Amino acid sequence: MIKILTAIVAGLTLTTSVIADVRVFTCEPEWKSLVQELGGDRIKAFSATNAYQDPHRIEARPSLIAKLRHADLLICSGADLEAGWLPVLLQQAANAKVLPGKAGYFEASQVVTLLEKPEKVDRSMGDVHTAGNPHLHLDPHRISQVAKALSARLVEIDPEGTAIYYQQYKDFHQRWHQAIQRWQQRAKPLKGKRVVVYHRNWPYLLDWLGVQRVGTLEPKPGLPTTAGHLTKLKQQLLDQPADMIIHTAYQNPRAAKRLSTLTGIHIVELPYTVGGSDEVFDLFSLFDITLKQLLSAIK
Repeated sequence: MIKILTAIVAGLTLTTSVIADVRVFTCEPEWKSLVQELGGDRIKAFSATNAYQDPHRIEARPSLIAKLRHADLLICSGADLEAGWLPVLLQQAANAKVLPGKAGYFEASQVVTLLEKPEKVDRSMGDVHTAGNPHLHLDPHRISQVAKALSARLVEIDPEGTAIYYQQYKDFHQRWHQAIQRWQQRAKPLKGKRVVVYHRNWPYLLDWLGVQRVGTLEPKPGLPTTAGHLTKLKQQLLDQPADMIIHTAYQNPRAAKRLSTLTGIHIVELPYTVGGSDEVFDLFSLFDITLKQLLSAIK
C-alpha cells in the first residue's frame, strides 16, 4: 500500500510539473482574451493595459517589469504601437525568453497584412506608424490569422501541451467562423455609411464593414483637436455628411461633443477592446456589442 501511495504521489508531482502554467504577458486586452481562448487552463495571462488606457502611452511601471520578467510568452500588437514603453520594459525585465527574435516574443502585426502603410514618413505627418496601422484586432478575419499563428507559437514554447492547444484552436476556429457569418449578416445595413473618428483606431473595422471615414477629429494622428480644425471639419461635413461620430472609452469626448453640437451628428462610444464596456468580456462580445451600438446609431 505504501509503495502504491508513493507511486501515486510521484505521478501527481510529475503531472503538476508538466502542466504548470505558461505565463503570458500581453500588451493589450484583446490578446489576453485570444490566448485564453487558445490555451485554456494551461496558460495564465496578464494584460499590461485595459480598455480605458491609450495603448500608445503607458508608463513602464515596476509592477509591469516584474510581470514581464517571469513571462514565458509576450504578445503585443506591434507595428510600433507599444514603441513608447515596451522597449523600456524589455530592457528592465532582462528576460531573454521574450526578447525580439525569440520564440517567446510574438507580434500580431507580423502575421497579417497591415492597412495604411505610408510610402514615406516625416514629422509633419504627426504620429504615423511606419509599418502600417497597428489596430488590427477590429477585423475578425485578421483575428483568425493571428489565432492560427499564435496557436502554433504556443505549441513551440510548450510542446507538452500540443494536444490541448490543437483542441482549443479547433474549437475556437469553429465558433469564430460561425460568429463571422452571423456578424456579416447583421452588419449589412452599415455598408456605405459614413463616420467621423477621433483617432485612426478604426480602419480595419471600417474596411470589414464597408463603412467610409469622412473625417478625423485629430488634425493629424496624435495631435489634439483645435477649434480651427473643428470649423474646417464642420464645413467639410456639409458636403460629405456623416452618420455618426465614433470614439473609444479612453478618448476625451469633448471634441466629439463639440462637433456634434455644431453639426447635429450623433456620437457613439464604442468599446474598442475587451473590457470597453460592462457587456464586453471577450472577443465575441466585443464584436457583438460593437455591431449592436453601430446599428442602433443608424436607426
